[in-house]
Amino acid sequence: MDVVVVGLINVGVFMVVFVPFSQRLLGVRFGLGRLAVGAALTLAMFGPLMTALAGPLPWTGSSGAAFALLGLTALCSMLTGLIFLVLSEALVPTGSLPRARDLRRDISGRVARTRRYLQILRIAIKHGLGPYLRGRRRPGHENAAGQADLARSLRIALDEAGVTFVKLGQVLSTRSDVIPASVALELSRLQDQVSPAPWDQVEAVLTEELGAPPRQVFADFSIEPLAAASVAQVYAARLDDVPVVVKVQRPGIASVVARDLDIVQRLARLLERNTDWGRSMGVRSLAEGFADAMREELDFTVEAGNMASVAAGKSVTNNPDIVVPELHKRLCTRRVLTMQRLDGIGLGAAAPSIAERGLDPARLAKVLFECLLGQVAIDGVFHADPHPGNFLLLTDGRIGMLDLGSVGRLDPSTREALQRFLLAVDHGDPVAATDALLEIVHRPDVIDEQSLERAVGQFMARHLGAGAQLGPAMFNDLFRIIASHELGVPPEVAAVFRALATVEGTIARIFPGFDLVGASRQFAAAHVTDRLAPDALRRTATEELATLLPMLRRLPRRIDRIAAAAESGRLNLNVRLFADERDRRHLTGLLHQALLVILGSTAGLMAVLLLGTPGGPRVTTTLTLYQLFAYNLLVICAVLVLRVLVLVFRLPDSRSRT
Repeated sequence: MDVVVVGLINVGVFMVVFVPFSQRLLGVRFGLGRLAVGAALTLAMFGPLMTALAGPLPWTGSSGAAFALLGLTALCSMLTGLIFLVLSEALVPTGSLPRARDLRRDISGRVARTRRYLQILRIAIKHGLGPYLRGRRRPGHENAAGQADLARSLRIALDEAGVTFVKLGQVLSTRSDVIPASVALELSRLQDQVSPAPWDQVEAVLTEELGAPPRQVFADFSIEPLAAASVAQVYAARLDDVPVVVKVQRPGIASVVARDLDIVQRLARLLERNTDWGRSMGVRSLAEGFADAMREELDFTVEAGNMASVAAGKSVTNNPDIVVPELHKRLCTRRVLTMQRLDGIGLGAAAPSIAERGLDPARLAKVLFECLLGQVAIDGVFHADPHPGNFLLLTDGRIGMLDLGSVGRLDPSTREALQRFLLAVDHGDPVAATDALLEIVHRPDVIDEQSLERAVGQFMARHLGAGAQLGPAMFNDLFRIIASHELGVPPEVAAVFRALATVEGTIARIFPGFDLVGASRQFAAAHVTDRLAPDALRRTATEELATLLPMLRRLPRRIDRIAAAAESGRLNLNVRLFADERDRRHLTGLLHQALLVILGSTAGLMAVLLLGTPGGPRVTTTLTLYQLFAYNLLVICAVLVLRVLVLVFRLPDSRSRT
């Protein structure tokens, strides 16, 4: 035990010397574990190297020679540790292995994900979905009754699996053209008929968020929820004799959503790394956009801001048939929203009521679709989850817009590109449509624009002609064009496509024969072309002129100076190379490495020459002064070469951290 303690003390003392010297000589930082091993190797090699250079002890040479040999031995033994550090960097670069803290977090995350996988699998098997997970069919379940049982089992399983899977069911419920109608109808119950959380848990959330029990805050509060959705539950209440609804986040969903989003993002990274279509579609960015939207939905203060932004948009303020409920801001927190109560029924179940009341379903469908298009192309803030459960048919015939926790936002340049795309579609111009499409998506460095124009022209002829219907084939062909030409879809644009696909299923609930393509053309003709009206052109010209006026005022003086300099032969053109600090730093690094290689090669060559030079003063019986200088030069050569190699082997991310 004493030998072990003494050895550890020696290694610790040696590390005090080895750590600063090694990191200074190699110019990078290493982990404590690598440095400890390097110091131990240095200490282990010191004795044998001293014996090899000076002979067995006791040694009787002069004190100067002793110090010289001692220094050479220290350098050579330290060289062993440096070689280990460089080899370890080459084999296992810094940053390629997780740190102990990250490893512990990663293991706990893997355990949580595995537990979640098993939980989902157990839910699926419990509800009879196990054979479908293996790609098998259950005999005797292909008829209508079997489909009804499957749809019910699927809905219950998705409901029990949690909020993320409920969201998936909500999206599928709007796509009766992709899944059987009976399954879509059953899944539509997930939009507002999710199993409610117990009242005592909901009351605890309300008390924590509002600072008092709900009975003390509201004049009246009904404990039976009006609706239970995937993220929240809605309750009826009265506030100073004003009817309101209170939206309360379901207790405990934040941790479940975090695990599910982690699973989704990991699968997206796997697809983008291993599939061509995943890279071309940018599924990692799409998953991150979906995750950001889900996190926003869990923060009701974000939804409150979204409601204010959507309500202030022209598509709502100029449309008397669309209503966004007003907020009571003093009773709005991260997990609670209190807002105006709208009386009506969900749009998904409104078809019988529309027929009984003699309302025009085509007009309601047009109002809803044009509102969404206006939010996308004009306002830049749009409802990103327009499924039937998020709209109400009010008693006065208007449409109420609910659940704005997930909205999409488009910058002005993207909105203008979308407007130009709509105009090109209306005019049947594939060239203009291609130009607008290239401004909407991320384009690669090299692209065959003629091939893209032909593909867009064929797409428009197939899906945007007279009598064409918006459907999954249209979106599949569009994404096929994007993938084949290696275009990248930004998350906000993908949200537009997703919203359009969802609103199509919503509109089909009240008016299945609605022509979305024709409505898009009418919208472009009626709204987008407003930019070409005389007043709009005059306003645009005035704004542009106000921007250009300062430059135009300075332009004559600058032209006069340039002409005078050219006339007198004093016109010069100055080009600053490496103006970017990153370029200068990169070039400096290359020159530094080249200089190290030259110096190391020179030291090595001089060492070889000295080793081949006969004679010279004797330091010991076996070592001459020339050889002593040569060995020192070899150490210098090795250190310089190792310094270059460690920079070559080190990962770029780790190099930037050092």
